[in-house]
Amino acid sequence: MLSVHLRRTGWLVAAWALFVLPLSANDWPQFRGPTSDGIVEAEGLPEHWSRTENVAWVTEIPGAGWSSPIVSGDLVVLTSVTSEGTVETPQGGLYGGGERGVPTDMHHWTVYALDANSGAIQWERNVRSGIPVTSHHLKNTFASETPVTDGERFYVYFGNVGLYCLDLNGDVLWSREVESAQMVNGWGTGASPVLHDGRVYLVHDSEDQSYLMALSAETGAEVWRVERDEGSNWSTPYIWEHDGRTELVTTGAGRVRSYSLDGSMLWDLEGLSSITIPMPFSHGGLLYLGSGYVGDQHRPIYAIRPGASGDISLADGETSNEFIAWSHPQAAPYHPSPVIHDGIYYTVHDRGFFTAHDATTGAEVYDRVRIAVGAAFTASPWVYGDKIFALSEGGDTYVIKPGTEFEVLGVNSLEEFTMATPAIAHGSLFIRTASKLYRIVAGS
Repeated sequence: MLSVHLRRTGWLVAAWALFVLPLSANDWPQFRGPTSDGIVEAEGLPEHWSRTENVAWVTEIPGAGWSSPIVSGDLVVLTSVTSEGTVETPQGGLYGGGERGVPTDMHHWTVYALDANSGAIQWERNVRSGIPVTSHHLKNTFASETPVTDGERFYVYFGNVGLYCLDLNGDVLWSREVESAQMVNGWGTGASPVLHDGRVYLVHDSEDQSYLMALSAETGAEVWRVERDEGSNWSTPYIWEHDGRTELVTTGAGRVRSYSLDGSMLWDLEGLSSITIPMPFSHGGLLYLGSGYVGDQHRPIYAIRPGASGDISLADGETSNEFIAWSHPQAAPYHPSPVIHDGIYYTVHDRGFFTAHDATTGAEVYDRVRIAVGAAFTASPWVYGDKIFALSEGGDTYVIKPGTEFEVLGVNSLEEFTMATPAIAHGSLFIRTASKLYRIVAGS
């Protein structure tokens, strides 16, 4: 068993300079990984762990945040916001009743960089301090957006505060404030930035003002901005690269819109639920997207073919058309983004159910089965080693056998509340709980 280290580190900056290294196959540069689909091809990754078993290190992270960690070289980066007042403990499985008023105490928005090998905090950078001007849901935080990196810089987004570009030493190279967004019911923000070909893309949909924006990754200067009429939105955009072109796909309240990289709209689709959180992704030549707000009857999944233009919405009674390969009206999750393995599309539903559909046709492989009694899920599942992993809010990771019959192979527990999707890099899992970051490795 590897030794376990618990560290409480204050303001600590590494005494040595960090060298600029390009992204490698071992990195995890953004939410859901290099291809934004939660699929990992590496071998030798951990399948069994606990709070003490197969733990390389564990480090306490002050404050609150549900941003996923990202990994670049020997640095693991994540965000958090600390409050000088009293902070309520989140409750698993809470959907209604989580609305809270605007805080009146001082908050500190902070970026942490940890050494991937030891877990020691290399630097922490407070990018802003002040009293928040908006609220968030009890299950949300002021640090729920996942950073993104190109291997040379970290782009860190705090939805109602701004975007910050930091170098590998944690120095702020540039920053850009954003308009304060009043989200529906005061639930707070959650859509992460995406990075492509020297630009950072942000979707900023709220009850006040909604827009999609492209910024220069080098300087933060605005390249273009497109106004949108969407309401509040928590779904991270997706860069869809296929033989025909590269698109920026955005899912929003009731609607999907895809844009060219110059901001021109390519196609749109009516028919999502009223609240959208899962991130689109592509696999096997199709684009998969959906939304499943628990308060709606319509919770659809769509599989989209490349080359669409104009309005591709389904007519009444249709389940497919020229550009929609298949759809399902009531199969989408609320929070977790689905995953595909060996031709099957797997969905983890917030309330602990699991479904499987043929990824090419949409045909049901099996209907809803319960993963575990009482388990709730927010984090997105991932795949490696011919197994599917689903992390519950209780800190239990369920190891699920893929295929035509549902089977739970095992459960790995960290015994602490969590909602963040893990990072997978350097032959390890990096799992964030409410107070800690774990590096999990395969046993020797």
